[in-house]
Amino acid sequence: MATYEKIVLSGSTDGQGILISATASSGTTVHTGSATATTYDEIWLYAVNTSASNVKLTIEWGTTTAPNGNIELTVLPEAGLVTVIPGLVLKGNATPLVVRAFAATTDVVVVHGFVNRISA
Repeated sequence: MATYEKIVLSGSTDGQGILISATASSGTTVHTGSATATTYDEIWLYAVNTSASNVKLTIEWGTTTAPNGNIELTVLPEAGLVTVIPGLVLKGNATPLVVRAFAATTDVVVVHGFVNRISA
């Protein structure tokens, strides 16, 4: 029977938001997946843009290879929490997959979220 556990993003300190300081690949680490092949991480990410201008945010989904690993969006200024990743899944891997992020402007986008870890 599978087990289900809600955990904080591994790039977070105690569940707090992750300030995106990187402006290019390889981005700021948001979450590192499991090293167990029978574990799945359902990842939910939300972004806040604290600046007064639009900011492009790029999520590197398990790889830094563009374009297959890149998810891009523009985060509007002071718009509150914007859904970035709506529960996409990463499968455990002997070399854990890493979710990273970078933004066009440093230190104005904060990523929040959680992981539903499902283990067989």
